[in-house]
Amino acid sequence: MKKKFFVISGFVLVAVISFGFVELDQSFFKINQNIDIFGRVYKEIVANYVDEVDPEKFMRAGIDGMLNTLDPYTVYMVDKEGEEIDLITHGEYGGVGVSIGLRDGQVTVISPMEGYSAFKQGMKAGDIITEVDGIRVSGMKIDSVRMLVRGEPGSVVKMKVQREGEKNPLEFSLVREQIQIQNVSFADYVSPGIGYINVERFSRRAGEEVRMAIKELKAKGALNGIILDLRNNPGGLLEAAVDIVSKFAPSGSTVVTTRGRRTDEERTYTVNESPVAKDIPLVVLVNNGSASASEIVAGAMQDLDRGVILGTRSFGKGLVQTVVPLSSNASIKITTARYYTPSGRCIQEIDYLHKNKDGVFLTTPDSLRKDFSTKNGRLVKDQGGIMPDSVVEQNTQSEYFAELMRKAMFFKFATTYVSQHQTADSQFTATDGVLKEFEKYLSTQKFQYTDAVEKRVNEIHDEMKKGNYSSEAAAELTKFSNLITKEKSNALARHKDEVRAALEEEINGRYFGEKGRTRTELSYDKQVNTAVALLNNTKAYEQLLRLPLAKR
Repeated sequence: MKKKFFVISGFVLVAVISFGFVELDQSFFKINQNIDIFGRVYKEIVANYVDEVDPEKFMRAGIDGMLNTLDPYTVYMVDKEGEEIDLITHGEYGGVGVSIGLRDGQVTVISPMEGYSAFKQGMKAGDIITEVDGIRVSGMKIDSVRMLVRGEPGSVVKMKVQREGEKNPLEFSLVREQIQIQNVSFADYVSPGIGYINVERFSRRAGEEVRMAIKELKAKGALNGIILDLRNNPGGLLEAAVDIVSKFAPSGSTVVTTRGRRTDEERTYTVNESPVAKDIPLVVLVNNGSASASEIVAGAMQDLDRGVILGTRSFGKGLVQTVVPLSSNASIKITTARYYTPSGRCIQEIDYLHKNKDGVFLTTPDSLRKDFSTKNGRLVKDQGGIMPDSVVEQNTQSEYFAELMRKAMFFKFATTYVSQHQTADSQFTATDGVLKEFEKYLSTQKFQYTDAVEKRVNEIHDEMKKGNYSSEAAAELTKFSNLITKEKSNALARHKDEVRAALEEEINGRYFGEKGRTRTELSYDKQVNTAVALLNNTKAYEQLLRLPLAKR
């Protein structure tokens, strides 16, 4: 019987292996067959289409078309696109240390970076760039201008700018340097004993920068709590996320697990060092702009009950990408795995391989999301980003404020104000007098906007005309419309708190750089202030980490 068993078992094993080879052969056959068809279509079109076809553009369209059937993170990259990935990975590029953007259609200096050529030679926020190495930049795309400014470290780039208060253009000869992009953009105390660390990206040095930030905070005084701000951080390197968690979580803790198509590709990342902030109370801030590596950090902290997650639900990207070189100037960034938090949940929200009848990608409804447990037994769910332990919405912006921002009124007023008040001995405060100056400035700029009530009144007016309403009714609506117009003239008074905060942020940024801007911004930040209050309330903090979410 044993002999028969072994013979049968052997036969089954051979059959399974043979079947595997058959499947593999069939797969290779299909691949080769389809590559042959694709190549023939490509050659026929390039050779015989009625109009001349660019072979490179046509091939790129074919590749992009294939990849568009997958997720948006799987992309084909050439030359400069690959350079952007390198920038994300290493956090370095050759440049003069200046952030630029479009303001009123003009290429404008948003902020010079301290310590680099543009800052040292006196370039200022608000300067309008007119030429780069003799090339007029008016009308150019902002990315094209950035490419002109960037280059090999040690080389010189000449820039011509127009500055408010100066009759003639200013010329700068700037030496390009190796610009090190900071992952930690700001770290300081925001309240006695409460430190704040803002992580904007996850390149290779992110973990080391967080460690140094904690060390420097400790050197300044007693560090009784830390706010780790990951809001609007789109992510970066998975290894950098693991490194950051390792500064807070106990040694040996699981941070994240990645699982690819094959079971032998599963990999678990753990804390392999002694954390520098193991027992310091922690609040992690997230919002819908927190994605990928940010969610790895937030998910690990939540599942390990290492800190309180505060803010609004994160983006929900649980996919891992790998960059594969294809040639000397081309590569493909391909999704190779999903990642899972320590509790075992995948927080990927969108199913990119399935669409509904309207062509919209599917998402899992809340009722079908699976339950998982944190280390302390708190309930958490999968497939929907990271849901905060404490949901705190950020302040909503009025339409008036949003329109002022869209038209760069704060930015332009700050440029004018600082040109008239060259220095400041202390933190700038937007007094009622400054608000009046700003109001006059808006008048000179002929600033106008239409709010929601005014839009609705106009719609009702049109509907009444179509419905042949009486002249008496139209007259009453006109009276109401006039009241709305009068009320609009008091818009600044009604929204003065928003306006005051924005003016102080912008002008303190001009006087004291990005640190001055950030300090002012944080003082008005509802989520940061809530985090400070929570870290100062030990009982409330510990209760959030103990009490199961389902019972709140």
